[in-house]
Amino acid sequence: MKKALLFVFSLLFYVQSFAQVTYEKFESRKLNSTRELKIKLPDNYDPESDLKHPVIIVFDAEYLFEPVAGQVSYQTYFDEMPKSIIVGVVQGEERFYDSYYDEVSGLPFESGDRFYKFIDQELIPYIDSQYNTSKFKVAVGHDLMGNFINSFLFQDTPVFQAYINLSPDFKGTMSENVATRLEWLENDVFYYMATADKDIKPIRDRIRKTNNDLKILDNQYLTYYFDDLVGDSHYTLVSGALSKALDRIFELYKPLDEKELREKALPYEGTLDDYIVDRYKRIDDLFGIFKPISEEELQQLIAIADEREDIESVYKIGKLANKLNPNSSFGTYYMALHAEKLGKTKKAVKLYESALALDEMSHINREFIMAHVEGLKFVEDDTETENEDDEEN
Repeated sequence: MKKALLFVFSLLFYVQSFAQVTYEKFESRKLNSTRELKIKLPDNYDPESDLKHPVIIVFDAEYLFEPVAGQVSYQTYFDEMPKSIIVGVVQGEERFYDSYYDEVSGLPFESGDRFYKFIDQELIPYIDSQYNTSKFKVAVGHDLMGNFINSFLFQDTPVFQAYINLSPDFKGTMSENVATRLEWLENDVFYYMATADKDIKPIRDRIRKTNNDLKILDNQYLTYYFDDLVGDSHYTLVSGALSKALDRIFELYKPLDEKELREKALPYEGTLDDYIVDRYKRIDDLFGIFKPISEEELQQLIAIADEREDIESVYKIGKLANKLNPNSSFGTYYMALHAEKLGKTKKAVKLYESALALDEMSHINREFIMAHVEGLKFVEDDTETENEDDEEN
């Protein structure tokens, strides 16, 4: 029953996504022909906004575009990934020529090279000029186009920052070339590859061998994922692999979860305000997207700080919260709690009283703060000075 409901829910997103697709003819000088594009903008897309969106380029768009668009709509609805611009390239009968490759290297050759230049020198610049795009570009390719998208790795700065290889049919020495290139990356790249137990055997064997080469690479700039799906064929693996690929590529974008808190935040060497600021700076650096830190996440870090008996992090999270939202009582409350735990009663009372004048939170309301104030007793020998209020600015 649960699976049936999930299927129906997913189907609704596919239908909704299809209804919002626009079709466009693109005159290509590189190809000396016209190509059809499928373009889906994020819901409520605002061309006047400063908000930037990742771009997902989908090859074989005549059959692959809708699965990608549906999965993106599904994951963005739950804020599992950023709202993205999806561009599908319809290939049809031109696919053979688009994917034409050198038999030795597996790299684009002749008509394949012209198609490569169309994507790199015409399509991507056009999309960047027309829409609010971030620097983060994703390529999605299946079968022969899975082989093709890897060619974009070989520029000094890779054209795409993420590669979703759905049962790629590696040609020539492409898989060996990919392993060598990924080993020496100097820019962040997310690389995903999938096969299945019912995949076409020669393709599957080559993918599994490639995985053995890639999984041992040690490069800080490479984030590598591999799935060997059970029960799927060369074609049915697409939907499941897409779901896993997008979920993993944009894992950092998601709000803090229990796994990250336990495995990364808890053992973090340093105060937890630095952890969360660095995390969101990485989101900005990788995806070109500004995403605000939520008070819910700060509250989660407060709980970890308590578990670590790390009162310094409590204070610094409070200061960070004040910087992010000066009108909220959240930050001032935790700065007051820090002073209270240090026995600085006068300072704690002053901060609690300041918090009373700020916006209440669901768990930090006036009555809750007043209970702290009334529970404190002034001590005659408290020698703290007014300057302490400004310490550690």
